[in-house]
Amino acid sequence: MEYLTTRKFSSSLLIFVALLLLFSHLSLATSRDHHDLGRRGILRRSTKWRSKQEIKRCNMYNGSWVFDDSYPLYESLDCPFIRKEFNCIKYGRPDRLYLKYRWQPNDCDLPRFDGIDFLKRLEGKKIMFVGDSVSLNQWQSLLCLLHASVPHSNITQQNDGSVSSAIFQDYEVYVSLFNSHYLIDIEEEDIGRVLKLDSLKNGDLWKEMDVLIFNTWLWWYRSGPKQPWDYVQDGDSILKDMDRMEAFRKGLTTWANWVNSTVDSRKTRVIFQGISPSHYNGTEWNEPNVTNCGNETQPISGSSYLGGLPRATYVVKDVLNQIAKPVHLLDITTLSQLRKDGHPSSYNAFRGMDCTHWCIAGVQDTWNELLYAALFYLIQERN
Repeated sequence: MEYLTTRKFSSSLLIFVALLLLFSHLSLATSRDHHDLGRRGILRRSTKWRSKQEIKRCNMYNGSWVFDDSYPLYESLDCPFIRKEFNCIKYGRPDRLYLKYRWQPNDCDLPRFDGIDFLKRLEGKKIMFVGDSVSLNQWQSLLCLLHASVPHSNITQQNDGSVSSAIFQDYEVYVSLFNSHYLIDIEEEDIGRVLKLDSLKNGDLWKEMDVLIFNTWLWWYRSGPKQPWDYVQDGDSILKDMDRMEAFRKGLTTWANWVNSTVDSRKTRVIFQGISPSHYNGTEWNEPNVTNCGNETQPISGSSYLGGLPRATYVVKDVLNQIAKPVHLLDITTLSQLRKDGHPSSYNAFRGMDCTHWCIAGVQDTWNELLYAALFYLIQERN
């Protein structure tokens, strides 16, 4: 009887020790997770889609903004690439809530931006943003995201006329910006500066890129001293002015014809960034007495915007639908309309009220998460 009792005690002791070791292991793992939680805000979400079928089913541009304390994805004060127009924290923006929102699609989870994965996938390749200051804004956001992922990487910068580049030397990845307000040409002639709706001469450089992200819209309604042309040429007609939306359509069609005739889709992926909204008219978000974004600190809840889509959005979609080659629309318009809080307002070096561009860090980091997902989708499908 004493032997049986001792044997039962020994068995119980072994079970107790095993459970104690298992509990210690789980506690250690939990401790590591909580350390990561404290360091990142929340445990990092997967950068992978659940399946190819989910990619095909999901419209990642339909969704809403949700609070997520793990954001922003980097500290803006640690990024050396931000121009003084967009560096809101540096120039005194006191609130931080606008940094704490993540875009949540209705039908899937958006992959969190993974800069190392981005660079590895595009190793040895060249990516170029082509457009106006909104493209500059997004380009600098992408540089900050990548820099935060590889802060000790060898990054060199080049400036050559209209082209600015950051080269991630360890991956041989070029991330460039080509400054172009209209995508089409403005030429100096005897009569003055002529905007030529059917002329596009910069494509020889663009077609050498592996990824192209195009944008144009901001300058099409500029007039007066800020207008960088004196005449517009439509076919054989040279005009002092014309309907700007029609001019936009014709200029964009010239670009679309260039894509169809020149881009090698086996080499180059083409993205068109949708219309970026501004917030100067509070009637559009049910605050009729508001005339700018200066006091806005939170997004609009839900998935719809009272002001509706800008007319230019329909022109963009119509022209893109006429392109035979693959072009992905980075359809950021509605999700950005919901972010009346995301602009620099007066928190920039010039203290001017800017409700057109975006704070970095901020909304355009989400644009680049969407860009990352779009490129991942294209690469995945082609492989």
